[in-house]
Amino acid sequence: MILPIVAYGDPVLRKVGAEIDKDYEGLQTLIENMWETMYNANGVGLAAPQIGLAIRLFMVDTSPFADDDELSEEEQNQLKNFKQVFVNAQMIEETGKTWPFNEGCLSIPDIREDVTRNDTITLRYQDENFKEYTETFDGILARVIQHEYDHIQGVLFTDKVSSLKKRLLKGKLTNISKGKIQVDYRMRFPLLKKGR
Repeated sequence: MILPIVAYGDPVLRKVGAEIDKDYEGLQTLIENMWETMYNANGVGLAAPQIGLAIRLFMVDTSPFADDDELSEEEQNQLKNFKQVFVNAQMIEETGKTWPFNEGCLSIPDIREDVTRNDTITLRYQDENFKEYTETFDGILARVIQHEYDHIQGVLFTDKVSSLKKRLLKGKLTNISKGKIQVDYRMRFPLLKKGR
């Protein structure tokens, strides 16, 4: 089932997600619905807060990035084959050089900004069967994971741009929260007046 994606301005996007366990009701159905929702919106990642749930769950499928001709064959293969659910993720370390990359977000449509992040991360997480992993990721894969991890920490990519950029984006962000935007996927707007 395709779920509505929560728009910028909804308080759930600012909450730190709670950990879940294998008794979390309807988890497998939720994961299936999140995959369907993400693909319907042409996303490469989706976090539970973006569908209104303040829990530590997100997913990533980087296959759309695999067509980038500027990447090495090894990088293309890594991105083409990476599809993962992350449960109860905890960032262990962010290392390596920092680099800017143009990011967008399904909860903040029509806004893209350069965000600087570390190129290597180490993450402890569980998969949807609650098997635990500690893995290191780098490059675009690390970036996508960092973006989704931020969501379960109550952080948005617009928090990471300069204060000048934030001021310039304020009007657009307000319009998004009021539903004054055209998108081709289902959204839930926090400030949309009833009856409009």
